[in-house]
Amino acid sequence: MDEEYDVVVLGTGLTECILSGLLSVEGKKVLHMDRNDYYGGDSASLNLTQLYRKFRPGQEPPTELGRDRDYAVDLIPKFIIASGELTKILVHTDVTRYLEFKQIAGSFVYRDGKISKVPSTEMEAVRSPLMGLFEKRRAKGFFEFLQGWKEDDPATHQGLNLDADSMKKVYDYFKLEPGTRDFIGHAMALYLDDSYVEKPARETYDRIILYTSSMARYGKSPYIYPLYGLGELPQSFARLSAIYGGTYMLDKKVDEIVTDADGKFVGVRCGEETVKAKQVIGDPSYFGAGDAEGGKLRVVEDGKVIRAICFLKHPIPDTNDSDSAQIIIPQNQVNRKNDIYIAMVSATHNVCAKDIYVAIVSTIVETDRPEQEIAPGLALLGAIHDKSCVGTERNSIRFVQITPLYTPVASGESDNIFITRSYDATSHFETVVEEVQSVWKRVVGKPLELKKREVEVQE
Repeated sequence: MDEEYDVVVLGTGLTECILSGLLSVEGKKVLHMDRNDYYGGDSASLNLTQLYRKFRPGQEPPTELGRDRDYAVDLIPKFIIASGELTKILVHTDVTRYLEFKQIAGSFVYRDGKISKVPSTEMEAVRSPLMGLFEKRRAKGFFEFLQGWKEDDPATHQGLNLDADSMKKVYDYFKLEPGTRDFIGHAMALYLDDSYVEKPARETYDRIILYTSSMARYGKSPYIYPLYGLGELPQSFARLSAIYGGTYMLDKKVDEIVTDADGKFVGVRCGEETVKAKQVIGDPSYFGAGDAEGGKLRVVEDGKVIRAICFLKHPIPDTNDSDSAQIIIPQNQVNRKNDIYIAMVSATHNVCAKDIYVAIVSTIVETDRPEQEIAPGLALLGAIHDKSCVGTERNSIRFVQITPLYTPVASGESDNIFITRSYDATSHFETVVEEVQSVWKRVVGKPLELKKREVEVQE
């Protein structure tokens, strides 16, 4: 390993693979390493054997679940917003040629004990069971205002200023009820909490327009999903990187991040060998306090996420027998600070055996009893096929992961060590792309620019 690289990338999570693909296209000499023998890191898709090895070591998967190779179960469930930033990156890099996409059948919100479809147009708002007659009129006025907004035509502004007025002021102007604000802010604008209401309305407007334009694109929901699971995404970007000269090493343990006397990055040590490079990008697991030179703290824990994977023998009740769905339980509906997300996919997406549905419930942990925090989500799933998957005792959910959320303490620009953030509890990729754009700008010194093309989706 005598040659020197421009960038060493550690970990094959989606964030790292997108960055290595983009950097290779940019002409950078990239070496990409992972301690695992599979792609995807924390965001991998596992077959049945891998899933049981991870969650129930020593236990064989039951034969009734079908063939091992029929499964690609996501560890971190997320959907792609059809008109969102990840779609733009996929299209810009032409990674779409390695992937096939299918639409997610429905986007739902939990309110007053029931699951309802998220209305995304004036007409859907009028028909929605989420609102009474007078509230429907007010919501129709709100959506018409958003769709009719023109920057250069003050007549469409109704006296409101999206850059100066808070979202609360906009909601108040249309006299929208708390429950309506809930589904708009959390199921359409996809905010994690309610802090957005006190901020200028512009970002919320942009997020709702993104949701409605994505919805209009394919009809049933604003989300698309790759066949064979999300693990296909990191692999596709790895393929892109390889085409442009990137080098990949799986099953390679990293023993030390090597720095010079000034604390600047110079290389990565693996056993007796040291790879030299100008910059390093990696997921937080490669930069824990134990790996840092002289005990220098490089990442801090910023909370935890709980995710529970459950196999069902039926679609989630009250979702119109959808073969796939997103359900958001807004925080206020269950007296929490953070929303609960449910993502469901099925054999239609080539991720499990026929007549099996995979539902993953996730949220940010708020108490010392995380399993109880996802109970409102588990309750919506109906009968859970794998009886050992859920119970009343603490730690009795078997396919469960409680993962720390790590944030880097520094930007990386002073020492050329660029650490990515952990994946949050959201069931979409917009926050992942924000992270890619942030790291790209710090590594390359200029914003990421994307070209526009179209992405094909299977009906």
